[in-house]
Amino acid sequence: MTQEHKYQGLIAACGMNCGLCIGYLREKKPCGGCFKKDDLNKPAACRSCAIVNCELLAKTASGFCYDCPKYPCTRLKQLDKRYRTKYRMSMIANLNFINANGIEYFLENEQNKWTCAVCGSGISVHRDFCLNCKTALSK
Repeated sequence: MTQEHKYQGLIAACGMNCGLCIGYLREKKPCGGCFKKDDLNKPAACRSCAIVNCELLAKTASGFCYDCPKYPCTRLKQLDKRYRTKYRMSMIANLNFINANGIEYFLENEQNKWTCAVCGSGISVHRDFCLNCKTALSK
């Protein structure tokens, strides 16, 4: 039997943990994540995402980009570079970890990695402080 994790169902095809996104964590009109296609709170850029709407992705068994014959594609490499540079997170590393170790182990690691040590709240990848207690995060 698998344990229910805080980020269960929030890992996007590209390896992004939508539970870490500032759009998902905001109090007013939160985004439902990449899997909610009809979400009006989702930014336009996310609704038209080339990865979410990829025809090759729809043919993968896992629903993750690592099963695609073009993995990692140019779009994923660009997104990964931006997130590694600005937000201390790699989608490609996430996907490689999921592929090698499974989603359950990845979810456990995410919960440990992205929980504030001071107050226990979830941390946003897009901020350098805890949204709940405002504690600065180490890089």
